Amino acid sequence: MVSLNRALSKLGYCSRTEAEKLIIEGHVSVNGSVRNNPSLRVNMKHDSLSVDGKPVTARRKEYRMISKPRGCITTANDPEGRSTIYDLLPENLHHLNPVGRLDRASEGLLLLTNDTQWANSITDPKTHMDKIYHVQINRTADEPLLEIMRKGVESGGDILKAKEVSVLRTGEKNCWLEIKLDEGKNRHIRRIMEALEIEVLRLIRISIGPLVLGNLAKGENRCLTKEEIASLKPGK
Repeated sequence: MVSLNRALSKLGYCSRTEAEKLIIEGHVSVNGSVRNNPSLRVNMKHDSLSVDGKPVTARRKEYRMISKPRGCITTANDPEGRSTIYDLLPENLHHLNPVGRLDRASEGLLLLTNDTQWANSITDPKTHMDKIYHVQINRTADEPLLEIMRKGVESGGDILKAKEVSVLRTGEKNCWLEIKLDEGKNRHIRRIMEALEIEVLRLIRISIGPLVLGNLAKGENRCLTKEEIASLKPGK
């Protein structure tokens, strides 16, 4: 038995948040009767669910990656009318949900799926899945600064640190860092830099676990291979 909003999410119809909204607004029926309680317990094997009179059945699980460009946000709808990742996707992929987030100014590798269990296994802090970012900052970086990032800084009551950090290349007034995280608090890297009074010029996620962005062009997406899907499961 699971909650009604989770049942819709597990079937790949939409996210739990979107399901809750549909339920409260009276779009969802269980065994032919409209139900407005997202927490209602249902049996996914025996109860029939429908949205606006159309039966909801389990969709084929899909797994994709997209190269998110800078300037679009990771959401389905934005009240301010800003560009979202769904503007980059054909309509037949709009049922997929992002795995985690990249903020508007960040770019790079973002996963999309309708498999909530797989997605949760990737975002669960307990898995400590490594994520690598290339970050351009508005100053050069010496070893003492890198060590501060490794040891951690305080921000908003959190101690934020990089699992690993190294200099990729240096210019006269800026440099590129490679930063590895095995946890993902909100705006993790940007908050480290803000605490150190450093401006982030660009932030690109280039890998999640063994999966790398590679040469996927900005705004483009592709299916993951069976091997890539399996490689992102816990314990792999």
